[in-house]
Amino acid sequence: MKIACITTSVMPSKTANSIQAMKVVHALHEIGHEVQLWVPEFEKSSWDEIADIYGLKSRFEITWVRFLPISKQYDFCWKAVASANRWGAQVVYTWALQAAVFAQMRGLPSVMEFHDFPMGRLGPELFKLFASSHQKKLSLCTTRALAEGMEDRYDFKFHPDELQIAPNGTEIERYAGLPSPEKARQSLNLPQGFTVGYTGHFYAGRGMELLTEIARQMPEVNFLWVGGRAEDIAPWQRQLNDQDIHNVTITGFIPNSQLPLYQAAADVLAMPYGKKISGSSGGDISKVINPMKMFDYMAAGRPILASDIPVFHEVLRDEIALFCESENSTSWIAAIRALQQDGLRRENMGASAKQEAHKYTWKNRARLTTSRLEKILE
Repeated sequence: MKIACITTSVMPSKTANSIQAMKVVHALHEIGHEVQLWVPEFEKSSWDEIADIYGLKSRFEITWVRFLPISKQYDFCWKAVASANRWGAQVVYTWALQAAVFAQMRGLPSVMEFHDFPMGRLGPELFKLFASSHQKKLSLCTTRALAEGMEDRYDFKFHPDELQIAPNGTEIERYAGLPSPEKARQSLNLPQGFTVGYTGHFYAGRGMELLTEIARQMPEVNFLWVGGRAEDIAPWQRQLNDQDIHNVTITGFIPNSQLPLYQAAADVLAMPYGKKISGSSGGDISKVINPMKMFDYMAAGRPILASDIPVFHEVLRDEIALFCESENSTSWIAAIRALQQDGLRRENMGASAKQEAHKYTWKNRARLTTSRLEKILE
């Protein structure tokens, strides 16, 4: 199948939405489809750099398209869809509602990925155009909570054949043969001792305040914070210094290709989300969030400590995760101590998590999407 993928994400970049898009396109290519990716031309990059940043193995074509910033990327989406049509695309796969609607206008089947409710002044209207179109289409929602929320918000029902609940995923093969936490820490020159790991951005609602407080109260435990932009890291580094907290290691951004080893260096991995969670584009995504780190944590084979947010229960279960009260350091400290003192429990939870991760691979996700597409295109 010839699949034209169109994203408005900055490529390359460190944002979660750009990483997710690259993983999806790569998986579609890996399972044998002819894919090409269209992205706005902010800054071009070599394939080797892109492969390292995003942890990619097989190469696919990327087309950078110039656009007018004042157009809010509507012109980019229009040009990308036109180019995809000339390329002979059988379907347009996109994260941008503008592109999905423009594909429908050209009579092209479309796949639209939703990770949040339609944003901006025109987002809801574009969604109504997309949803009401009689053109062949498939909607992917990363959580059931999002799909049901959209149905409630816009007073409609997805047709069952046109909806896929599509959680994010992981690449289980990249997590094969990881060393023990002790050996991973040794190879990365990290402090030895029981380690709580966190990987990802430091946006509001990600739990950095909570992790700071826990680190202050648990000086005997090491904390490993992997990721974050320099401007987001700086205030937390100052706060750690001001509070005389010395058991936190902050690495800064780590290329996705190296991430599994850093996650393996932790004895437990944390998802300390707050009650309100800011997305990369703003807004509160706490009711619909589906973090990619959750699936990588499972693949790493480590127990997970997670805020007890309802949407997380769509994926996580008690055999692989301990749920803690959001923003409550007492709850988190008790959970950390329980796992610190019970090595067998950590081992069993980690093994169960790794096994569960096999259900959530990017390739399995792509196979389900293309299987549904084939039925829609018949």
